[in-house]
Amino acid sequence: MNLKKVLVLILAFTMMIGAVACGKNETAAGDANAATGENKAVELTGTISIDGSSTVFPIAEAIAEEFMKENKSVKITVGFSGTGGGFEKFFAGETIMSNASRHIKDKEIAKAKEAGVEYIELSVAYDGLSVLVNPANTWVDYLTVDELKKIWAPDSTVKTWKDVRAEWPAEEIKLYAPGTDSGTFDYFTEAINGKSGAIRPDFTASEDDNVLVQGIAGDKNSLGFFGFAYYMENKDKLKIVKIDGGKGPVEPTFETIENGTYSPLSRPMFVYVNKKALAERPEVKAYVEYMLTVGKELVPEVGYVKLPEAQYKEELNKLK
Repeated sequence: MNLKKVLVLILAFTMMIGAVACGKNETAAGDANAATGENKAVELTGTISIDGSSTVFPIAEAIAEEFMKENKSVKITVGFSGTGGGFEKFFAGETIMSNASRHIKDKEIAKAKEAGVEYIELSVAYDGLSVLVNPANTWVDYLTVDELKKIWAPDSTVKTWKDVRAEWPAEEIKLYAPGTDSGTFDYFTEAINGKSGAIRPDFTASEDDNVLVQGIAGDKNSLGFFGFAYYMENKDKLKIVKIDGGKGPVEPTFETIENGTYSPLSRPMFVYVNKKALAERPEVKAYVEYMLTVGKELVPEVGYVKLPEAQYKEELNKLK
């Protein structure tokens, strides 16, 4: 063998040894990365602040609890200061999501623009705003929309049940309703009295629907209204009233709320999401997507009605 061939063989052998060593080093580095988790997906962290409608609260709370079980480094706080109160916090930057039991009002849109807050409106469920009496009330089976207006109108002269129907007892009606910051209050007054906020002044008000439940449950001559979920949670303490919107008395149920036959008190529920937070914070985007996919299965469990599947897909498309 001549000298030239020997040199070529030595060079080839040296390169082979180097390649093997390099491969071992890369494998070791890869194993180290795997051990330290550098190749794993980034864990979601952060805090998500939500406030607003007490009616939407059970939905938001249930979804938040399940999301946090799967994402233990994310903390979600959910309050219920009412739809109007929630929007105030949303515009002030105190929250990045706002629950609402009605559409945002023109004056609130103006406040959002003034504060530089851009948002996306998402529908999350249906509710049947429910009219309740005490279980000891044996005379009220249903009320017409006209009778509801007669009772709740700003100029109402109704004091007793007899003032509503002559055959009913001359017992004073004790009225309970959500506070003026509530979207439920706005929706009811607009649907029944024809104008948002139009209502008689002599009623017991609370932004906490549990307070209303206790009031109605503790008074034989009580009458009140709030979201369907709070009735479902307290069926043993309350009696639900059928409503005649012109086609006969209809009781709010999952079916009548979804198909719209419970009229005019069926309505959609909303969540407003800060666009900037949605775009810049992975935990916010993940939570909103979860709410419209896995989380939607919790809606019936807390007493509300799911949207049609096609509509949830439409809501998800808004995120793009």
